[in-house]
Amino acid sequence: MAAKKKAVTHKNTDKSTASTKAKRTAKTHTLAAAGDLDFTPYKTVKGEEYMNAEMKIHFSAILSMWKKELMEEVDRTVHHMQDEAANFPDPNDRATQESEFTMELRARDRERKLIKKIDESLMLIDDDDYGYCESCGVEIGIRRLEARPTATLCIDCKTLDEIREKQRG
Repeated sequence: MAAKKKAVTHKNTDKSTASTKAKRTAKTHTLAAAGDLDFTPYKTVKGEEYMNAEMKIHFSAILSMWKKELMEEVDRTVHHMQDEAANFPDPNDRATQESEFTMELRARDRERKLIKKIDESLMLIDDDDYGYCESCGVEIGIRRLEARPTATLCIDCKTLDEIREKQRG
């Protein structure tokens, strides 16, 4: 005897559409990577001293721009949560909203930690220690720093660190 399938109807309300759009927007803006920033790569000159004044200005600008973008996202989240906060009578709608807010807050917490790393990098620039591996002291490299401006380890030390972490489990 074959079981009859129940027809499932989905309501496409403005709330659910707006909620879906908000999720997509949150995902696209979450944790903006330095690679997503619009900047002109630094052009090195042969014989140029590593981390000279021009390089420091270049990286300060990248870090400041990145921090500004993250802070704007924090403001958007606050406004979004205030505007979208509603006491839905349906428990499923409430649960969905709480789940969305939780995901946004987690993303903002990661961004808060990233902002702290950006501030630390800006302090390293001021102290003339930016761009050097904190483990072995060698130059990290311009392209690596442009890809990840908060990097504190050269590629070799970072690779060793990741291998050690894998071995620890």
